[in-house]
Amino acid sequence: MINLTDPIFHDENKAREHLEAIRWPDGATCPHCGSVENITRLAGAKHRPGLFQCNTCREHFTVTVGTVMERSHIPLPKWVLAFHLMASSKKGISAHQLHRMLDVTYKTAWFLAHRIREAMRDDTAEPMGGSGKIVEADETFIGTVKGRNVRRGHGHKRAVMSLVERGGKVRSFHIERANAENVTAILRTQVDRKSVLHTDEAKYYKTVGKEFTDHQSVNHSAEEYARPHVAFRDGKFTTETVHTNTLEGYYSVFKRGMIGVYQHCSEQHLKRYVAEFDFRYNNRAATGVDDGERAGKAIKGADGKRLTYRQPVIG
Repeated sequence: MINLTDPIFHDENKAREHLEAIRWPDGATCPHCGSVENITRLAGAKHRPGLFQCNTCREHFTVTVGTVMERSHIPLPKWVLAFHLMASSKKGISAHQLHRMLDVTYKTAWFLAHRIREAMRDDTAEPMGGSGKIVEADETFIGTVKGRNVRRGHGHKRAVMSLVERGGKVRSFHIERANAENVTAILRTQVDRKSVLHTDEAKYYKTVGKEFTDHQSVNHSAEEYARPHVAFRDGKFTTETVHTNTLEGYYSVFKRGMIGVYQHCSEQHLKRYVAEFDFRYNNRAATGVDDGERAGKAIKGADGKRLTYRQPVIG
């Protein structure tokens, strides 16, 4: 729950101290050379607040250098509030709402939101799942691809494929089309082969599913959404429920946010919206993360990432 009277949302110095505590809990680190020693805080009247000097590389820096906030003219309290608002809004918060609440222009709010989504992006490359773990795979479709005229099916819509480790984290991808080539490429690079794979009845999962410890599916077209399954693995019988309901629940929130809050998203930006919803799911209250901790993780994720104005425009 956000306490809007907290000084970090109103006082520049308090907001800076808050950002420094999150980014550098053990003391300032030079974003230019990575040095953690010989760092001096410049506190003279001629220096702007929050300025540090690295005595190793002789460069100056503040807490925003090397983050999505670098070279921004938006006051730090507004940055901190924006991080908290986007981290605590389950279905997202529109740029128009940020524009009104932060008292900035719509253009500024739109760009600020994209920078925060970039901070929320997870760069983890480690495969999901593993021995004895279940990974659900599914896809959903949203919006319309400009110039793609298909009367039937989902060929005219934008495809998002998601993977979720049962009881764990979700990882989503915007793919050009939901077909065997794209689905296979993602499963091979993102899921440990020792995992058990649960999917729906889509044909493009059948061949690649054989590469995993086991592949079970449910037939949604026949109104089958969950079924018990007894498997013999590692010398013993295991009972599990086959379903993709975890992802169905995730998609229900994702679509409510994309359709009800954001309403329109061009294709080149979809990957950042997907990252935003993944981030909130992976740091949900059920995992013991509250709103404040979630915002802190988003701020921490801003370290080492930059997003210039042209980048979100061209993709």
